[in-house]
Amino acid sequence: MTEAVPDFDGQGVVVTGAGRGIGAALARAFAAAGARVVVNDLDAEAAHAVAKDCGGAALPGDAASAAGLATLVGRARAELGEIDVWCANAGVAPVGGADAPATAWASAWEVNVMAHVRAAELLLPGWLERGNGRFLATVSAAGLLTMLGSAPYAVSKHGALAFAEWLSATYRHRGVKVHALCPQGVRTDMLAATGAVGEALLAPTALEPEDVAGAALDGLREERFLILPHPETAEYYRVRATDPDRWIAGMNRLQQELERSEAL
Repeated sequence: MTEAVPDFDGQGVVVTGAGRGIGAALARAFAAAGARVVVNDLDAEAAHAVAKDCGGAALPGDAASAAGLATLVGRARAELGEIDVWCANAGVAPVGGADAPATAWASAWEVNVMAHVRAAELLLPGWLERGNGRFLATVSAAGLLTMLGSAPYAVSKHGALAFAEWLSATYRHRGVKVHALCPQGVRTDMLAATGAVGEALLAPTALEPEDVAGAALDGLREERFLILPHPETAEYYRVRATDPDRWIAGMNRLQQELERSEAL
């Protein structure tokens, strides 16, 4: 991880889903870079622990619903004055395919996509008025590629990427900077919850959350839209775009291997 430098000095940063994993690492990295950080998580105890660790403010609560986001944005503005960077990091990864329960699909859509849309709706007026603001979406490589074993996750993360692209294409010239953080495996509770599939596909090259946070801040400093903590993701994405039949055939071979190993 690149050593943090105080180039976010004094900036107001909100990180959702920051009680553990990538979110907690982002909160600590921004704080080390001089930012004033709001730590949000549904788990109030975890949010307070991370906030205490990084000298931030804990604002636990729902960062997906319209009411929850309105409350969070209002309280964060009262705490920070201005929200300079919004890290839409909270996410869920339900397993299953087309037969996944409707509740799993709804949860993935609300948390992984609509939370980003609702946050942007609240933040954009102020950002556009003053001509600057940053939106960092934790998309995952699943948004660029796919995730075998979890259709709701793969589909909703594609939606998160699409919304981030739209935001950047629409508002870049007005000072709104958008970034999509797309790691593959990261050693978090979410990876552990994927079971045999995650162990087979993601664990061998999994990074520590601190490595992902370091890559994220580097990407923001370099003004990159796509932030790829695993550099090989770029080549996979290129093949997917230029030779989709080859890419899908390769993914299907992986699917068959997982089925033979009874991971699926």
